[in-house]
Amino acid sequence: MDPSLRSNGSNTRLPTQPSVRTAGRSRLAGRVERVLNSALAGERAAVLNAASAELLADPVAVAAVFESALDRPGVGVLGHFMAHELLRRSGLHDDLLNALASPHPATRAAAARICGAARLSESIVWIADLLQDASPPVQDAAVRSLSRLGGRRAVEQIMASADGIPLYRLAIALSRAASDVDIEALMRQPASERAAVATVLACGLRRDVLRVSPLLGIAHDRRWPLPVRLAACKALAMIGDRSAADGLHRLAEADPDQTVKKTADRAYRRLLRRAVSRPR
Repeated sequence: MDPSLRSNGSNTRLPTQPSVRTAGRSRLAGRVERVLNSALAGERAAVLNAASAELLADPVAVAAVFESALDRPGVGVLGHFMAHELLRRSGLHDDLLNALASPHPATRAAAARICGAARLSESIVWIADLLQDASPPVQDAAVRSLSRLGGRRAVEQIMASADGIPLYRLAIALSRAASDVDIEALMRQPASERAAVATVLACGLRRDVLRVSPLLGIAHDRRWPLPVRLAACKALAMIGDRSAADGLHRLAEADPDQTVKKTADRAYRRLLRRAVSRPR
């Protein structure tokens, strides 16, 4: 699911402008870009004359093309459908899915990267299996891919494997994959302390101004575990909304826990610096 659609609804109007080429990309990436742009513009006969092995040999560049095209304003569900149909017409769709089960770790990682960038939602269950892969690079590619795919199923798969994902990567994945509804549910009933910390940090990474009040509540509520309260202070600093300043200042002045006081004070000072430096 396009991140821009998660809160504002689906926009099925197709874009009229091509994406910007990035200097130094491979010829294959340029070819993929041209054909993908044609498909998104409504050319239903467009076919990508490339073997799946070619795409999998250049996954970073190919994935970047899909991400750039499908993240453009105006590309909604219809645009995603056209990209998927292009892969099917070109005989690449099933090959990319099958590559997720390749015996070669590099191929599995490459397939996960491309499937996520191309928003192949049917790949979620297979990519979720890669979260338990023996290869760390494959695991990392799977997390990144699920965060790019987004939506409730992707979030559920990420959280089911949360204990095996580095905390910073878990927070980043949630910030990208989760909808507002998902974040609210995870904050209301976190599965664990670690899940709560990751969710709170994800609010900060999302610059989620709507979460300022609940984050202040978490930071002040001593019933929450200390790591969650500290994460809430950090998230408020990342969001940078001036409305949190008074609450953070009171916390820095009066909380009995010295660690909370120091963290709240740093967050408060960061907010003040940002308020002063922000152009009027």
